Amino acid sequence: MQRIRLRYTKRGRLRFTSHRDFQRAFERALRRAEVPMAYSAGFTPHPKVSYANAAPTGTGSEAEYLEIGLSAPRDPATLRELLDASMPDGLDITDAVEARTSGLADRLQASVWELRLDQVEPEAARAAVAAFEAAETVEVQRRTKNGMRTFDARAAVVALEVADASVEPDDRPSARPCAILRLVVRHETPAVRPDDVLSGLRVVADLAPPVPAAVTRLAQGPFDDETGTVTDPLAPDREAVEAAPSEGAPHAAAQATTAVGPA
Repeated sequence: MQRIRLRYTKRGRLRFTSHRDFQRAFERALRRAEVPMAYSAGFTPHPKVSYANAAPTGTGSEAEYLEIGLSAPRDPATLRELLDASMPDGLDITDAVEARTSGLADRLQASVWELRLDQVEPEAARAAVAAFEAAETVEVQRRTKNGMRTFDARAAVVALEVADASVEPDDRPSARPCAILRLVVRHETPAVRPDDVLSGLRVVADLAPPVPAAVTRLAQGPFDDETGTVTDPLAPDREAVEAAPSEGAPHAAAQATTAVGPA
């Protein structure tokens, strides 16, 4: 079985699609592109698709990941193009690599988030960020299926800053204030989400945006402690492919153009 790892996005209005909605759209794309999927054993076989750390409903993302298992080898680049053409605009397949290593989920150690706070003055946001970073702990509450839970939203935050607001989209009125936060957060237990950090800013500095924040995940992957950056989780697979380019590649490339195509 060949394993392919894919990176995909949730953009625009499709940020409001649930994880189950994405699963349905992706499975339709697999059928339309005639991808030779491998299936699980048992009485109700399912296509072998593994999702890793999906973003919450309502948040956009430039860096979501999944892995599929194929019953016949295919060229990852060709497969990516065919799947992307079969997906709705906004749910875009942006990268594909053959899995030559294990532990993709374990590599997703941290995320970089952008939080756009409309009608919030950047100076007010800077003051709130400074108070958040100065605090040793910031306790927030979140409702779970087992009721309200209190936890520390500060410990998992590696970096939080107010970004340059001059890079706003052209359709955003210049007269309206907008604070843009950049957040790097480790994936720990309990998981700290961007809305938890916003709750923390409200706790330490009474920062309460009048409209919901527009949240987008910009990256997720291994965290480099020396540089404080989040790196590409698919890089080890790319390096392994480059180190052994002949292993199954010719057969996969030949199969890709003859047996995979839009329905």
